[in-house]
Amino acid sequence: MPPPTIAELVVGDAPPAWERVGFTVTDGRAGIGTTAVVLDGSGGGLRSWVLRDVPTGDIDGLPTTVATVGATEPGKHPNGAQRLDHVVVTTPDLGRTCGALEQAGLELRRVREHSDTLHQGFFRLGEVILEVVGPPQPGGDDPARFWGLVAVVPDVDELAEGAEPGLLGTPRAAVQDGRRIVTVSKDAGLSVALAFITP
Repeated sequence: MPPPTIAELVVGDAPPAWERVGFTVTDGRAGIGTTAVVLDGSGGGLRSWVLRDVPTGDIDGLPTTVATVGATEPGKHPNGAQRLDHVVVTTPDLGRTCGALEQAGLELRRVREHSDTLHQGFFRLGEVILEVVGPPQPGGDDPARFWGLVAVVPDVDELAEGAEPGLLGTPRAAVQDGRRIVTVSKDAGLSVALAFITP
């Protein structure tokens, strides 16, 4: 079986909110690389995903559906978005969540010790990285939760300069060497954390 990839991410925002930050939305969908962001306007942030080549059902509390659709056509976006760089999931039990993802066929590539209280597990789903963030020791029984998205654009400084005032933060150096990142502000009205990063 091919390795799992992300077909769709279901986000509770209405399309105009994403159009405001430079995405082209058609019939409630924004094609970002090989992934479709489905905007249903029902609130609740990033609520679920549709994966290719995995078993049906939740993965440690992450609502998961098996894809029955073909590949997404990448959109052409005014903000220049080329693909999703990574999806961020938070968990109170990093080992449990990473284990559940491995059971679903995802390969844990590495674990990074960000600090004494925060570690990160990284999985590859095609062109998208899944970053799972949690404490090094189990911290509770709550399920994992989707938290945020990062999209790749050619130039975050140019994007921020041309954006509506107050829509984006100040571009800065990313954790990844040689890359720059800028976050979308709360004033944009999105229900999911979103940032843009250079390739």
